[in-house]
Amino acid sequence: LLDIGGRVAIISFHSLEDRLVKRFILKYSTIPKAFLKLNEIPVNVNPRLKPVGKLIKPNLTEVSNNPRSRSARLRVFEKIR
Repeated sequence: LLDIGGRVAIISFHSLEDRLVKRFILKYSTIPKAFLKLNEIPVNVNPRLKPVGKLIKPNLTEVSNNPRSRSARLRVFEKIR
């Protein structure tokens, strides 16, 4: 459903949710180790996603204004293929 170049931002509030998101991004943004030694990597193995930026956490001001935001984590990725 997402066009090439489209971006997705996911906010997770629990460590289990964040782990699912992190593993999903890692799975689709890296090349498996078995293919790294090949001279030419097959097209269907090339990464489909690219992480954009780093993990974003709420700052101290936001947490003091909204204590429930302390567990929030924002991850962004872009579709490249």
